[in-house]
Amino acid sequence: MTSSFDSRAAPRSPACMKARSIPVRSPEITPEIMLRAYAAGIFPMAETADDPNLFWVEPEQRGVIPLDRFHLASRLARTVRSERFEVRIDSDFEAVIEACAESRPDRPETWINHRIRAIFGALFRIGHVHTVECWREGRLVGGLYGLALGGAFFGESMFHRETDASKVALVHLVARLRQGGYSLLDAQFQTAHLAQFGTQEVPRAAYQRLLERALAAPGDWAIWSPGRILRGPEAVAAIEAGGQA
Repeated sequence: MTSSFDSRAAPRSPACMKARSIPVRSPEITPEIMLRAYAAGIFPMAETADDPNLFWVEPEQRGVIPLDRFHLASRLARTVRSERFEVRIDSDFEAVIEACAESRPDRPETWINHRIRAIFGALFRIGHVHTVECWREGRLVGGLYGLALGGAFFGESMFHRETDASKVALVHLVARLRQGGYSLLDAQFQTAHLAQFGTQEVPRAAYQRLLERALAAPGDWAIWSPGRILRGPEAVAAIEAGGQA
């Protein structure tokens, strides 16, 4: 997926987004600058993977996946329970971001350039960026990555090489966030694909209030040890325990 946290979305640019966009003028973005930006409700993008420049984006309408009303379809729940994929946490960030940045027939360009890779790699090393990965027969076949700050998780990108792999990763992400006490899952933009999970569009001012509350109540990513393989039935149970929309 692209910055809209959607594996099938087309890359976005200031020209096609209803969002404020400001060029990044600093030659270097440190992890500290990046964390302050997310805490302020903005995030970086590039026009293409080959473009060395970045711009800050602040959508007018923010895509948010309500953690307490995540819609888990029965067919997808069966897939998660079947454990078709081995789900790992934080085991191979570089492989995940590489896969998210790959061009495909339906998405020849992506917004993940070398600066974004470097910044998020640094944030991964200090524990603010995380991955959820789906493996099958020793191959990485789907997954996602995002940034955790306080009680907010900002979904950045996802990909799949096998049917439902990115969806299974999303279910496991939501289960972990719910168990860890997170209150905000930011999908950045609403899309038709994400709508099936209950994603809502939230106006900028309302989003800022949600973000402030989430930052004030930190979540616990390690509520389940990243080294522990979470079983599919456990993930489904963690979501169903809170009810569905």
